[in-house]
Amino acid sequence: MRVGGAPDTFLGAGLQSALRLIRSGAIGAPLTALSLMQIPGPESWHPAPEFLYRAGGGPLFDMGPYYLTALVAALGPVRRVSAVGSRSRDRRTIGSGPRAGTEFEVTVPTHVSALLEFADGGSATAVFSFESPQLRLGFVEVTGTDATLVLPDPNHFDGPSRIEDGGPGREVAATGTTAGRGIGVLDMARAIRSGEPHRATGELALHVLAVMEAIEAAAAAGSPVEVAGGAPSPQALPEDWDPYAATLAP
Repeated sequence: MRVGGAPDTFLGAGLQSALRLIRSGAIGAPLTALSLMQIPGPESWHPAPEFLYRAGGGPLFDMGPYYLTALVAALGPVRRVSAVGSRSRDRRTIGSGPRAGTEFEVTVPTHVSALLEFADGGSATAVFSFESPQLRLGFVEVTGTDATLVLPDPNHFDGPSRIEDGGPGREVAATGTTAGRGIGVLDMARAIRSGEPHRATGELALHVLAVMEAIEAAAAAGSPVEVAGGAPSPQALPEDWDPYAATLAP
């Protein structure tokens, strides 16, 4: 039996091209990473946002899977986390739809800052926030011994990367499939037939969930939390991988 997991956005051309750059040595040995996701909060446009402000929600569990999966794919499994969390208000107001003006209770942190320590020695800072009117989405950088790589939005399947090495910098266009959601299922189906490992594994998804739970626990306790288990970084897709290719014999 095989188990897959979401998200599979890291299999899109954008992040796959970035991962190939990292693994080719384009930035030297990876050392650190920085990711940032901040918005005012979804209650301004979501007609029923309460679930996003209860246990299992908040910016960490809503958007964290996309950013943390990208970081694990780039730097490997996380071994320990430290974090702080806060919320500015205990109640928010629905801003759209038939229930506009209705207040609801907030029970989870709406701003989380985390420090991730990776098994291979790297580190990353990650911020997830529903508190800022200044939108910052899709911000992920990985710094190596030679350069910094600015990755495309991990919530999307496409987008260029940028290499900054102290000079003028250069943009690197994404190459590979621009197909959307479902790539992970297709990769699994092909892997079953070929007997090879698939990439969007349940093991990877479970590790990212464990990282988020550890961040939540570290923020509540005010002390570092070890992350149980781990998952290897998935192999990059070949640059010429074609989701539309016929792979079954007629």
